[in-house]
Amino acid sequence: MSKLQTKRKNDPHTTPAMRQFKAFKNDRPDCVLFFRMGDFYETFYDDAVLVHRVLGIALTERTKGIPMAGVPFHSVENYLRRMIEAGYRVAVADQIQDPKDAKGIVDRAVTRVITPGTLIDETLLDDAQSNLVAAVLFHESGDDSRASIAVAELSTGSFEIFDASGGDLAGEMARLSPNELLYVETSTGSAPERVERLVSGLNCSLTPRASWHFRHAEAHEALTDHFGVNSLAGFGIADDDCAIGSAGALIRYFVETQTGGAAGSSSLNHLRPPRRRISDRYMVLDATSLQSLEIERTMRSGQVEGSLLGVFGSCFTPMGKRELRRWLCFPLRDIEGIRHRQRCVGALIEDRRLTDELVSALREIQDVARIAGRISMGRAMPRDLVGLGLSLSPMGRMIEALDQRPAFAREYVVLNRLRDDLSPLAERIARECVEAPPAHMREGGLLRDGVDAVLDEARGLQRDASEWLRSYQEKVVRESGLANMKVGFNRVFGYYIEVSRANASRVPDIFTRKQTLKNAERYITPELKEFETKVLNAEQRAIEREQVLFVELCRAAADETRSLAEFAESIATIDVLLCFARRALKRQYVCPELVDEPVLLIRGGRHPVLDELLRDKFVPNDCRLNCAEQGGGEEGDGSVGSDEPRKTLALITGPNMAGKSTYIRQSALLTILAHTGSFIPAESATIGLTDRVFARIGASDELHAGRSTFMVEMTETANILHYATDRSLVILDEIGRGTSTLDGLSLAWAIAEYLAGIRARTFFATHYHELTEITESLSNVCNLNVAVREWDDQVIFLYRILPGKTDRSYGIHVAKIAGLPRHVIKRANDVLETLEVQTERTIRAEHRSGGGGGVGRESGSGRGTGAEGQLPLFTEYLPHPVVDELKRTDLDELSPIQAFELLRRMKSEAEGGGSAEE
Repeated sequence: MSKLQTKRKNDPHTTPAMRQFKAFKNDRPDCVLFFRMGDFYETFYDDAVLVHRVLGIALTERTKGIPMAGVPFHSVENYLRRMIEAGYRVAVADQIQDPKDAKGIVDRAVTRVITPGTLIDETLLDDAQSNLVAAVLFHESGDDSRASIAVAELSTGSFEIFDASGGDLAGEMARLSPNELLYVETSTGSAPERVERLVSGLNCSLTPRASWHFRHAEAHEALTDHFGVNSLAGFGIADDDCAIGSAGALIRYFVETQTGGAAGSSSLNHLRPPRRRISDRYMVLDATSLQSLEIERTMRSGQVEGSLLGVFGSCFTPMGKRELRRWLCFPLRDIEGIRHRQRCVGALIEDRRLTDELVSALREIQDVARIAGRISMGRAMPRDLVGLGLSLSPMGRMIEALDQRPAFAREYVVLNRLRDDLSPLAERIARECVEAPPAHMREGGLLRDGVDAVLDEARGLQRDASEWLRSYQEKVVRESGLANMKVGFNRVFGYYIEVSRANASRVPDIFTRKQTLKNAERYITPELKEFETKVLNAEQRAIEREQVLFVELCRAAADETRSLAEFAESIATIDVLLCFARRALKRQYVCPELVDEPVLLIRGGRHPVLDELLRDKFVPNDCRLNCAEQGGGEEGDGSVGSDEPRKTLALITGPNMAGKSTYIRQSALLTILAHTGSFIPAESATIGLTDRVFARIGASDELHAGRSTFMVEMTETANILHYATDRSLVILDEIGRGTSTLDGLSLAWAIAEYLAGIRARTFFATHYHELTEITESLSNVCNLNVAVREWDDQVIFLYRILPGKTDRSYGIHVAKIAGLPRHVIKRANDVLETLEVQTERTIRAEHRSGGGGGVGRESGSGRGTGAEGQLPLFTEYLPHPVVDELKRTDLDELSPIQAFELLRRMKSEAEGGGSAEE
């Protein structure tokens, strides 16, 4: 052996195991590599240091100079989850060869790469949240480029494609909320700015992929190869569909991460062919609206509790919980689809027996969609299989319950068709598996006795060994006449027959000496040796046989993957409908009438979240836009005749904390709920089919992106103005407050005019009381105000929305309630009185001079308020007769006496003593 060979042999860095580790690590440098060695998954070098820091496990050395940190193989999933939560990708290298069969180094392979979007194990997932991975392909350069998106959930096999414009793309990402986004890698190695903006505010990992993965030809090949077809036309996808690029890239990513790059592996058979989303079928909700309306989470705490989803989150199955979120984020725009859901909810409300039967069945159903995914991918545990069997068992009861229920005809047909495929599987699992399965198959214990003869024999040997030995001993004594002999066992020599030294000469020829003791001899016989071999190997053979049978049973379940996915979808739908019905029963919701006309008429509407929190204390209000009945409350309900112009924009004024924001949010949430098929908290409602709901509420900035609060507000408002139509619902709260008063008022005025012009149904809450004068020039705009009562220097909020306008905001009263110091409140009142006095003087001066202000005139707009004497906001901006005369005066023509007289008259006028022209 050469010196070099000797050095390499003794170098711990070049052992066969380390060379194996380094080869895997070089192939996946962006991953932390968990390397299976016996009963542990080990990490080495920099990975070990990282794992030590992130997981807090001990850092040791394999040999001198090689850092090592490991975790037990049976609890590795918990550690993997923590690594993923910390933001790392993990590659898992498993032993693919039995160490007993290895000659030298054990064969290993990277069997999976775990990323934020490719989680499938139960311990790594939230059962109420989908775990999606998406791929985006832009068709052109520039932020406005149209893009094709493919999105899939590996744990359930769902797969969808759609296209979106640049303006809608961020909203689509917010609604989908993917955990990982694939994009075309760049030469700089960093994600393009427009890609980073897509996931801004989302907990989404970015993963670059080679550009050829997105090329149409290669992507088409990946899809057709995986699904075993020549064309995608059978899936409703044209072979020249632009979304093929993103869908093919997604398929290649799954193959690479889940099968070690082995194309065509059956472990992805549960992945369903991509379905093209029909965009016109769903209402559009952008990211800002989702956040402002608190559909999924509250704005302040980011918690589900207190959001719309939190109020409705009472589904029984994990599939239902995920479907509920989808329905709330993707309301229908298909009126027939909405009415079908309404009929189902109505049937459940009317038939309490049906509701109780379905609830009883759903309580027994586990996460069938994800269980089927794990089974198909070879990641199932015994409890998954038994859980699947238990989940399929109530299907017959559900079918009977839905029979002769016209509202549920679709669901009945689907379940009845699936029964023939899935009932035999459920019966087999129940027949062959124990009711309380073990957590894993390492020690067996899943299958019942009587299922398999080989398994029964192995278990019999384990249980009946002592009885067999007693029987065998009696047989040997009877045949040999050796009355004092005995059969025993020790770990060194195994089973033996012990005979005293005195009787050794009488043993039969079939006995073979095994051990000599001081006063005895020990023997073995062929029969006893055979028994020993069976017994010693019985436990291992039983475990191995159970594992074989478990795989066979999983394979039978995997053959029904498509049916299981369809069953899971049907259960999710029924679960959400039940959730809607139970909510409607609990809080006396009503069925809204959906019409194909852009109207909004809600009587006695209640905010769905506050209605739950405040119960009977919440004050209902009406919402009326673009309908013959116009107005906002009981006191002079504002009804107008059918020949009067319909109001499409309502300006809402009133103090803070009085309920303006609640009212406008309420109108949007009830509209969204109506489009999901849910009943709503109201006395009655007629709601026109709505293409988009826009909400701009609250103040926020993006200083990291160089955008101030006002810039964010204007950007979001611009999006509304570009995309709103006469079929949209828009709610705006305090637009323009982030800049100077006159700039803000001017912008608010122009925005209101524009929305009124396109006739988008709009609720516009504002503290710019001057804006209420717009009703004099625009016939489709009305004023609403929040009712308050003043009593004993206190302001009482009535939380009623009434027709008409208000000219006070009661800001100082609200500040007092908020706890500002007394001297600050007193000083604010003093300043307010001073400003009011100055304002009165200015008004008198303007009236005497015949002048007039007004935002419309000062802005130079041809569409002014039409209100003479409209007061601008601050006196320093007001035109004044003294100032006007001073501008007209030629100082060079004045004598000293004339100048003094002019000054005296101006002073008198400024003090309110008379006109400068008198």
